[in-house]
Amino acid sequence: MAPNFPRSTAAALVTFTLGLLLPFAAKLQAQDHVVPAADLQQQIQNAAHAREQNLAKVQRFFSEERVKKVLKTTRVDPQKVRKAIPSLSDEELARLASQTDKIQRDIAAGALTNTQITYIIIALATALLVTLIFVA
Repeated sequence: MAPNFPRSTAAALVTFTLGLLLPFAAKLQAQDHVVPAADLQQQIQNAAHAREQNLAKVQRFFSEERVKKVLKTTRVDPQKVRKAIPSLSDEELARLASQTDKIQRDIAAGALTNTQITYIIIALATALLVTLIFVA
């Protein structure tokens, strides 16, 4: 059988315990988080900036007249492709931006034939649309 404590003894015990714990809780609350808030804010800004840059690169690539022409000849609507780009995840968008950069460098260097360029554009647009189908 549990001993019966008077209410005043129980209240005194709770008050004493809270008196011991409150200074520790205040000290813990005053400490910085594991990652400072300023660092988190900077990381968020960097990620947003990188996404904006990648989005601009990919949009610019799919807005080029040569790319639009290839898409139209393969019956892929360039507008659908351009509208689908923003719905990619950050990682997918970064990968696509990297691929479009590489393709543009290869085109500028004359390393690709027109047929290769056409196939690459079709592959990129198809991959983009397939990714969106699986995400939706």
